[in-house]
Amino acid sequence: MTTDESWTDELDGVIAAPDHHRVLFDNDRVRVIETIVKVGDTTPIHTHPRTVMYVVSGDHFIRRDDPGRVMIDTREEGKDFEMPPVIWSDGTPPHVIENPGSKDLIVIGVELKD
Repeated sequence: MTTDESWTDELDGVIAAPDHHRVLFDNDRVRVIETIVKVGDTTPIHTHPRTVMYVVSGDHFIRRDDPGRVMIDTREEGKDFEMPPVIWSDGTPPHVIENPGSKDLIVIGVELKD
């Protein structure tokens, strides 16, 4: 399941980062995955298709692109940052997620299949 013609199946989150992604449900329309990034942990490089994400827990994360440039660092939002309960993604390019927070980052994602 790739999100872009140039991304290989090997970069699919479940394949590339199996210690952090687990399939909960899969059919011809959606795949539901659980993502867990423990405090202090960083995922391997991976991608996702269009996804609706429900955040179960977590307070901060850093997303870096393939060369390692910071794409998002929620700590830059300041002390008033609150993790949104639901996040939409149009598909993510190759990235890693680091959890610098004080809680495990746990997300349930519903990945849409075309």
